[in-house]
Amino acid sequence: MSEDTKKNEGKNQFEKVKERLSKKPQMPKNSFNIYWIYAVILAILIGLELFSPFGGEGKEISTGRFLDEMLKKNHVRKIVVVNGDLAEIFIKKDSLVLHQYDSVRVKSIGGGINTGPHFLIKNLNDENFEKAVAEVQKDIPYKDRVYPEKITRTNWYEPIGSLLIPTIIIIIIWIIVMRRMAGGGGGGQIFNIGKSKAQLFDKDTNVSITFNDVAGLEGAKIEIKEIVDFLKQPKKYTELGAKIPKGALLVGPPGTGKTLLAKAVAGEAKVPFFSLSGSDFVEMFVGVGASRVRDLFRQAKEKAPCIIFIDEVDAVGRARGKSPMTGANDERESTLNQLLTEMDGFGTNSGVIILAATNRADVLDRALLRAGRFDRQIYVDMPDKNERSEIFKVHLKPLKLDQGLDIEFLAKQTPGFSGADIANVCNEAALIAARHDKKTVGRQDFLDAVDRIIGGLEKRNKIISVHEKKVIAFHEAGHAAVSWLMEHASPLVKVTIVPRGRSLGAAWYLPEERQITTTEQMFDELCAALGGRAAEEIIFEKISTGALSDLEKITKQAYAMVMYYGLNDKVGNVSFYDSTGQSEYAFNKPYSEKTAQIIDEEVSKLIEKAYLRTKEILIQNKHLLTQLADLLLEKEVIFKEDLERIFGERPFDKKEEVMTELSKAAENPATLF
Repeated sequence: MSEDTKKNEGKNQFEKVKERLSKKPQMPKNSFNIYWIYAVILAILIGLELFSPFGGEGKEISTGRFLDEMLKKNHVRKIVVVNGDLAEIFIKKDSLVLHQYDSVRVKSIGGGINTGPHFLIKNLNDENFEKAVAEVQKDIPYKDRVYPEKITRTNWYEPIGSLLIPTIIIIIIWIIVMRRMAGGGGGGQIFNIGKSKAQLFDKDTNVSITFNDVAGLEGAKIEIKEIVDFLKQPKKYTELGAKIPKGALLVGPPGTGKTLLAKAVAGEAKVPFFSLSGSDFVEMFVGVGASRVRDLFRQAKEKAPCIIFIDEVDAVGRARGKSPMTGANDERESTLNQLLTEMDGFGTNSGVIILAATNRADVLDRALLRAGRFDRQIYVDMPDKNERSEIFKVHLKPLKLDQGLDIEFLAKQTPGFSGADIANVCNEAALIAARHDKKTVGRQDFLDAVDRIIGGLEKRNKIISVHEKKVIAFHEAGHAAVSWLMEHASPLVKVTIVPRGRSLGAAWYLPEERQITTTEQMFDELCAALGGRAAEEIIFEKISTGALSDLEKITKQAYAMVMYYGLNDKVGNVSFYDSTGQSEYAFNKPYSEKTAQIIDEEVSKLIEKAYLRTKEILIQNKHLLTQLADLLLEKEVIFKEDLERIFGERPFDKKEEVMTELSKAAENPATLF
C-alpha cells in the first residue's frame, strides 16, 4: 500500500471521528401529559382537607362533660371561641399525663406531643357557654380561673378555592373544545386546525383490495392500470419522453364502484396513498380549507411518488361565482383556488398523482377539468348484464348457495342495478334465507330480495276494503295487459296487489337494455304507464288517485321527449337540456313564453294520444282484462306464465328469439348447415 493511500485512509477516519464527535446527542423527548395537572390539583385539595392547621386534631366532646370532667377539676389551660360557634379546649401539660387524656396526648399524624387544641365543642351558644364556664369556676381561685378568648378566623384556602375551582373548570372546557376543533389531533391545540385530515396508507398500513376484487369496469381499470404501471415502472414511459398524467377524475352514478376502484389503486400501486373527502377541507373558520390543501400537498411531496384520492370532490370543486347567495361561498372558492394552484401552478408536484371521484361532474369548475389538472375523465357507468354477472360472482363468494344457482338468471333480473345494489341484494337474500331457517341461499331468496329492495316490505296486514282491492287489481291488470300487448313496452315478470312500502300494488318488468331509444319505444312506455288509469275508467267509469306515480312518470317523460330529445314535430329539432348544470341558478327559462305554451300544448296532446291508444287496446281486450284481474284477486300474485295462459304467447318475443338464434349462428357458421 502506498503512502498516499495510507494518508487518505487516515484522513477519512479522522473526518469520520470528527463528524461523530460534532453530532449532538439527541435527548429523549419527555412527553407532557395534561392529566398530571389534574392529579396535582387533586392532591393539593386533599392535602388541604387532611392537613389543615385549623381545627387541629381535637376530639369532639359535649359541653356538660367538658364542664364536669375538665374545667371543674382545673385541667384546662386555655379556651378559644372561634367565630362564636366553636370552642377549642387546650389541656394543661401536667394534666395530659392522666389516663383520661390518653386519646389526645399524642398527635395522630407525626407521633409528637399534641399541643392542642385537644377537644372541640361544636354548635356552641356563645352567651350560655360563658355563663356556664363562670358558674363552674366560682369556687376556683381567681388566679387559676380560665376565661374564654373570642377570635374570628377565616380559612386561607377558602378564597383560593373559590377562585381555583372555576378556573380549573374553564381550563378543562377550553381543552375539550380545542381538541374537538382540531379533530382530536395534536393534543387539542388550535394551531393544528389547518392540518390536513387525509388518511395515509403506506407500507405499514397496506390496503388488501386489488383489481381482482373489482368486477366489471374493464375500461376504467385499463386507464387506471396505466397510472399504477407508471408509478411502478417510470423509465418505461420517460425514456420515450412521456409525462405522467397529473390527475384522473372518476365520474359515474352513485354505487358504481368509483371509491372501490380507488382503493384497488392503493392496493396495487404499493406507494403512499392519501385518502380524504372533499368535505374534509370545509371548516367554519376562514382560510382553514386553503391551509389544509397546502398541508396535504406538502405531505404528498415529501412522500413522492404517491397518490392523493379526493372522494366527492364536488364538495370543494363546485364552479365559482355560480351561487345565488353573493359572498356565501368565499371560503369554498379560496379553497378551490388553492387546490388549482397546487395541482398546476408555478410549483412542481413531480410524482404526485391526484385521483378524484364525483357523481356530479356537471357542477365542477371548468378550470379544474382542464388538461394539466385532471388530464383524464374516466366514466364509470352502470354495469351491463355481463358485468352484473361478474359482480354477482364477487359478492356470492362468502354465501352458502344452493347447488346449480344460475348467476346469469340473477343478472337478467337486476337491470339498472349498480354494484352497491347487487351487494345489497346478496346480503338481503342471505338475511331472508336465515329468517326462514334455511341452510343455503336459493333462487327464490334472491327474487324476494329484489322485490324487497325495489318495492319495499310486504304489508299483508294493511286494512283495505273489498272495493279498494278490486280497483287495485284492475289497475295493476291494466298495466300488465297493455305492456303485454304493445310491441315496445317492457315485458312483464310479476304483478302483485299485496301492499309494499307506500304502494298498494306493484308490477315488475324486465326492460330491454339499450343505448338509444326511439319515439315509438317511448310512446309505448307512456301507454303502459297509463294502463292502470285507463282500466279504472273502462271498468268502473271512475278514476282514483292511485295513478299518482304513473302520472308523475309520464309527465316527466313527455316533457323530456318534447324539450330535450327533439321528438316533437311542432317544437322541432331543438333541445333545451343544459349538460353543464348551470341552469339551476338561472331565474328565467331558455325559451320564450310562446315556446313554453307550445311545449305545454304538445305535451298534453302527446299524453292524451297515448291515453286514447291505451283505452282502445283495453276495450278490445276487456274480457281478457277481467279474467286477469279476477285471477289477481284470487292469487294476489301472478307471473308471466299466467299472462301467457290468458293472452297467449307474446308475439313480439318471437322476433327477439329469431334474432338471438341468428346472432348465435353468425358466431358459429357451422350451425347454419
